[in-house]
Amino acid sequence: MIAAKQGEAEGIGTADKSGPRRMLNEKQVLQIVPVGRTTLYRMEKAGRFPRSTYISPNRRVWFEDEIIAWQNAVDEFDPNRRRGKGRRASPNAS
Repeated sequence: MIAAKQGEAEGIGTADKSGPRRMLNEKQVLQIVPVGRTTLYRMEKAGRFPRSTYISPNRRVWFEDEIIAWQNAVDEFDPNRRRGKGRRASPNAS
């Protein structure tokens, strides 16, 4: 009985790697990532966001685990990360 409870306790909070990966549609991704639709696709095209996968001709999905890994990578401090092209201060600014 104690071993069964320990097994249950160990399973809490751990992801089942053998199970199916959760797929998110565009609306769900945009609820997680605070950017617009166009920005999302630009980031994906530039390689700064996980690639989507087509599961049918008109259905595009992202895998949740890849989005979470991307969030964790963005969360890490990167001193070389810059602001977007349109946000750089002009050299003439005082």
